Amino acid sequence: MIVLLFAIVGALLGGYTARKRNGNRKDIAQYAAGYAMAFIIVGMILTVIVHRTLAGA
Repeated sequence: MIVLLFAIVGALLGGYTARKRNGNRKDIAQYAAGYAMAFIIVGMILTVIVHRTLAGA
């Protein structure tokens, strides 16, 4: 669930960044995909940390 949330936030942030830089549709799509992938990696790491922390409790 954390990964999905991070992916959506990353895609929205990437699309906003590309639009702010006056990018066309392809630029917006590329930024959205790139940011989403980066945020997915962060979300996966955070998920592992949370699961390992709660499993030890």
